[in-house]
This record gives sequence, C-alpha cells and structure tokens, in this order.
Amino acid sequence: MDFIKDLLKPEVIWCLVGLVLLLLEFALPGLIIFFFGLGAWVVAAVCLFADIGINAQLIIFIVSSVVLLIVLRRWLKGIFTGHIGSKQDMREDLKEYVGERVVVKVKIEPNLPGKVELHGTNWEAEADEEIEEGTVVEIVGKENITLKVKRL
Repeated sequence: MDFIKDLLKPEVIWCLVGLVLLLLEFALPGLIIFFFGLGAWVVAAVCLFADIGINAQLIIFIVSSVVLLIVLRRWLKGIFTGHIGSKQDMREDLKEYVGERVVVKVKIEPNLPGKVELHGTNWEAEADEEIEEGTVVEIVGKENITLKVKRL
C-alpha cells in the first residue's frame, strides 16, 4: 500500500509525464513535445522541494515549457538539422578542401565521375579531362558530396 502511495506523489507523476512526452518526441516530428517533457521535469523538481497545489504546478508547467520552447528550439533545431544550403553559406565548407592534393583511385572521365582518396576516405570526383588512376590531383571545388579536381 505504501508503494502505491509513493507512486502517487506529484513529483513522481510529473517525472513520468515528462518521460512519456520525451519518448513521444521520437514518434512525432517537430521538436515541440520535447520542451513540454522538460517542463514536466521542471515541475517534478519544484514538487520535490516544495509542497505546491495543482494550479501552481500547471502554471509552472505551462510557463516553463513555453519559455524553454521559445529560448531553445531554434538553437536545438539547428544542431539536429545540420547544414542547410539555403540558410547557411555553403562556401564555408569549400575552404576545408580546396587546395588539398589527393590521389585518384578510380579513373575520372569528363562525363563520368571517378573516385579520389581524401583523408583515408573515397570521394566521388569530377574533372573536365580524363585523369588516370594513381594521378595526384588538386581539389578546386565541391558540389554536394562530389569533389571537383584538376591535374597539377
């Protein structure tokens, strides 16, 4: 009987509600429910240290969830979304590879991409001329995941 009484404490209920909401975020896209799960955990923490009524709990839940949503959603969404060409300068990525020398692993032809090895990984590569396997080339650009190369 004491076990059931312990489970019905507000902090345990809010903690379980927060866990369910956080798990629901995996099934529902949008990164919204996540913040309501965090808001439920905020209420659970407050209930752990203070004995407050249900109205105060609901107000804390709504306010903390909305504040967390407004403050953190854009930042977290940027982390999980990654690099978006329409919103970010794609030239940042180019600086990382342009000028590096790589070795052709699979023959490159003008209309048929080949492969080059960059930092131990094979990348698709295109060139305006035919380049044989084993030739050292220089990276002059990048389009998506295809490197543009030229002979040295």
